[in-house]
Amino acid sequence: MSQSPSTHDQGSTPAGGDPKGPFGKLWLFLRQVVDELRKVVVPTRRELTNYTLVVLVFVVIVIGIVTGFDAVFSRGAEALFGSTGGGVEQPVEPPAGGAED
Repeated sequence: MSQSPSTHDQGSTPAGGDPKGPFGKLWLFLRQVVDELRKVVVPTRRELTNYTLVVLVFVVIVIGIVTGFDAVFSRGAEALFGSTGGGVEQPVEPPAGGAED
């Protein structure tokens, strides 16, 4: 902890006071943005490929889990409430021997 905090981290100007006016605050903000962008580490192509594969495998696993839950809950609801024929209603036949036109 031998380092002292920089003036950029404190949100003030190098002179020690707060930035004056909207342009001073905008300039301070832009300087802080540039300082943060310098800290960004860009992954190598190999790291990016590995991260992408990990995400894709994870997504496929989650899709499998959700599909399994959906099948289990669908069968449970069907057993509990009975089958409705998939939501398609069958037409009702008129009774035989009814009035003819």
